[in-house]
Amino acid sequence: MIFFVDRFSYSGGVRHASPKKVYCVDTGLRNVVSFKFSEDIGRTIENLVFIELKRRSSQTEIYYWKNREEVDFVIKNGMKVEELIQVCYSINEETEKREVSALVDAMDEFSLNNGLIITDDIEREEEIDGRRIVFMPLWKWLLKVPEEWA
Repeated sequence: MIFFVDRFSYSGGVRHASPKKVYCVDTGLRNVVSFKFSEDIGRTIENLVFIELKRRSSQTEIYYWKNREEVDFVIKNGMKVEELIQVCYSINEETEKREVSALVDAMDEFSLNNGLIITDDIEREEEIDGRRIVFMPLWKWLLKVPEEWA
């Protein structure tokens, strides 16, 4: 019914001692049982993205990354981190700066040139210091066919 996601670390001790993120198998169930003061659509969308990532591949491991800032999803396949995903449904100037900064820091850490930010309705690409950041609406990401299925 629920999934726990560890913080990414090469050290097992750090990974297991760090707080875990919790996702529910069903976003409706999450909404019924969670204690909340607002609609919190951003957290619901993050849960939806997690469930879709689990559905798309049983071969990958899913973590979150935290240094000074946090990246929502680190996708690891075998020994290699392959993808970094931020979920920021509603973006303004302040949240964009925070999400991009965290993504760039993680891209540096994992030597990746691409990162993804899933949004409400923003669709564009940015290049920052030779790194490509893709902003993609949630609906488009959900409809995207992974390359191995094509």
